[in-house]
Amino acid sequence: MASPFDGYEVEAAHRPKEQGYRFELDRALSSVVALEARVPEEAHTATILGTQRLGNGVVISPNGLVLTIGYLVTEAEEVTLTRNDGTRVPAHVLGIDAVTGFGLVQALEPLGLPALPLGRSRDLEAGSPVVIAGAGGRAHAAAGHLLTAMPFAGYWEYFLDEALMTEPAHPHWSGAALINSRGELVGVGSLSLERQSRSGPKPINMFVPIDLLPPILDDLAHGRQPHPPRPWLGVFTQEMGDHVVVVGLHPGGPASRAELRMGDIILAVEGQAVSDLDEFYSRLWGRGGAGVVVPLRIQREDDIFDVEIRSMDRAALLRKPRLN
Repeated sequence: MASPFDGYEVEAAHRPKEQGYRFELDRALSSVVALEARVPEEAHTATILGTQRLGNGVVISPNGLVLTIGYLVTEAEEVTLTRNDGTRVPAHVLGIDAVTGFGLVQALEPLGLPALPLGRSRDLEAGSPVVIAGAGGRAHAAAGHLLTAMPFAGYWEYFLDEALMTEPAHPHWSGAALINSRGELVGVGSLSLERQSRSGPKPINMFVPIDLLPPILDDLAHGRQPHPPRPWLGVFTQEMGDHVVVVGLHPGGPASRAELRMGDIILAVEGQAVSDLDEFYSRLWGRGGAGVVVPLRIQREDDIFDVEIRSMDRAALLRKPRLN
């Protein structure tokens, strides 16, 4: 069986060195495990995210709670965790939070690994040293720094007030651990992005800040939805100039049923103009809870028209976690 670590090594020049830290580096890195998820082909997210997903998770409690990024385990039927020594342990999904992006799984056998303590992401500043750790030990970790904490709007109806941007980019960022100078977990890896530099585009990573976890951890651990469901339209959108443009549609979602099309420009929500994703999401979520009717003004080529779309809870389309 192929190792889940192969092919994700960090360049030797970027790897952390033990003497550079006030905490036990290898012990902290042992808390990061590889996470493999298998999703049924008929699952709603199978065509978007695939049926075989590989990333990382971070042990956050002695009883085997493992924190990851939610898209890895959404609709997962089987989850397997692999320790740095190659030991494989089955797990099941406890909860996923669409608002933060976190996912939580429970190991079904003892992992025998230390829990990484939670730090405070709000204490990080631009330039703060961090370790960006995927599963597999020091060869899969990077000594990096925080670029900035900034708002981030995702094209899939997702928004963070303060996403953490880091470099150097990690080759296996999904669910990776962001560790501060005290050996504490301060973020979970979500995306690979680019920033512009004098030498051209440079890859960076976006992490979800750990400060969002404590208020929702108990709900996630008990399979409860941590936040009231937001109104969801099922659109993929991008900013193009001063416009919010539809670039994709979830099959079976409200926008698809309302016959929105790729290339449509969303001009306004309930008569309020929108020119970027932040404004679009603010107007959309400000309408109320999932199920509310959302009035949109749409431009399609030379035509401008109004349409009302009844939103829904995105979780209604997803397969529910199966508890073992």
